[in-house]
Amino acid sequence: MPIYEYRCKSCGAKTSLLVLSLSRQAEVECQACGSQDLTRLFSAFAYHRSEGDRLSEVDTGRASGDEYYKDSRNVGLWAKKRVRELGADAETQRQVDQVVDKARDETSKLFE
Repeated sequence: MPIYEYRCKSCGAKTSLLVLSLSRQAEVECQACGSQDLTRLFSAFAYHRSEGDRLSEVDTGRASGDEYYKDSRNVGLWAKKRVRELGADAETQRQVDQVVDKARDETSKLFE
């Protein structure tokens, strides 16, 4: 079920609406002023990347900026990759993964 975004030509407000059928598209109205004079916008989209994908892109030879660590999924990726690069055994890798996962949980709680 798509969520469409509209800009109201009357008041300028942006409205996001879940459209359950194509016939309902003609019935949309601004949530701010009730006008039906809306323009449909191009919506931003997101895509999922696995930790393995993000891990493969980590460069352990350089530091990442502060912006990188605002995403709690990136916390500990450097450590995980470096442990693997150093040839740690599976048990050590598992222990590092547990520590990183706990740190991510704590970091994400800070931003709730």
